[in-house]
Amino acid sequence: MDQATPGAQERLQGILSALTGLSDADYEHTYRMRLERFQRALLESNVDAAVLTLGAEVPWLIGYEPMPLERITALVVRPNEGVTLLVPRLEAARVKHRSALFNIVPWSEAQDPFAEIQNLTRGCNKLAVSDRGWSSWLLHMMSRMGSVSFSSLGDLGLDLRREKDDIELLTLSAASAAADVVANLLLSGEIELVGRSEEAVSEELGRLLVDFGHSKVNFAIVGSGPNSASPHHEPSSRVIQLGEPVVCDFGGTFSVNGEPGYCSDITRTVHTGPATEEFRELYEVLHEAQSTARRSITTGMELSAADRTARKVIESHGYGEYFIHRLGHGIGMEEHEEPYLVSTAGGVIKERDCFSIEPGIYLNERMGARIEDIVTVEGGTVRSLNLVSRDLVEL
Repeated sequence: MDQATPGAQERLQGILSALTGLSDADYEHTYRMRLERFQRALLESNVDAAVLTLGAEVPWLIGYEPMPLERITALVVRPNEGVTLLVPRLEAARVKHRSALFNIVPWSEAQDPFAEIQNLTRGCNKLAVSDRGWSSWLLHMMSRMGSVSFSSLGDLGLDLRREKDDIELLTLSAASAAADVVANLLLSGEIELVGRSEEAVSEELGRLLVDFGHSKVNFAIVGSGPNSASPHHEPSSRVIQLGEPVVCDFGGTFSVNGEPGYCSDITRTVHTGPATEEFRELYEVLHEAQSTARRSITTGMELSAADRTARKVIESHGYGEYFIHRLGHGIGMEEHEEPYLVSTAGGVIKERDCFSIEPGIYLNERMGARIEDIVTVEGGTVRSLNLVSRDLVEL
């Protein structure tokens, strides 16, 4: 661990110093700004209230992550009134109560929480609900409030999390810097590959993510040899051999100051021993495609056109049919969120978007490779949050 590239660790420590220097007042101000933005958006959409349950909206707005259990937790937000968190009494102690921002209403086992939601939304005709909430909860509300119109946040375009604020960009930068430290260990050969199972390497990648500050591991894909041609391969007992590609795609959730975490996601492909000419050619095309996308994507570009920046490079070299997924996905509190850079997407790239750029080429059951960075858009162009080398490394 001590032999990781000093620059990556120094960058991580610098970002952490800035994050740990933030005060509770800084966070409270940020949550207030988010709540006010959200309330304005509800008003502009003629929505009387939002009932937010599971998903990233509640932690994004008030810094509390509800437990994903059968007892409902709901944040009720009305445009011109107060904000109320309805929470099971046995979970109320978990809430960091910022009383200037929201009220807490604990409910007991003997109470009906949906009656309380009905009371908190009395007089409302149009409600927005979380996309990720349980359908059974929605059915309970609909049965009680038959005259009310329900819509999802996504359908109303009310997911405001896409535009990252300063604290979010700083936390995402820390997550990416920590992932870079681990990736540097991989590229320098300090994580042994040959003679070990994919599962063992996956476990080590996850352990290192935690060692360098992640609160949890979300995934650690390791695909070797023919398994490198499976983009979401589940690490297996297969032993990694000399003379084959190894795709490593890993990420986790990084949190500081007791606040909700943000995700990392990075992919690097290495080759154990000298690569064949066929693989070198494939990787050169992939490297060109990923570099072209990072240079070419700009504010205002259509999401479908962003996908094309890399895809046209791969197609021009005859590998088009082997690039079998979208170019990228948004990232934040969730591993995958808006925007999605795919050929069928509507919408455009926006300032302060954060997303992956991850073209891949997969020759079925033979070999594959992927290069992935998390980037943000600043001043109209892409800035990569991952800085570790993208060159082909032959270990």
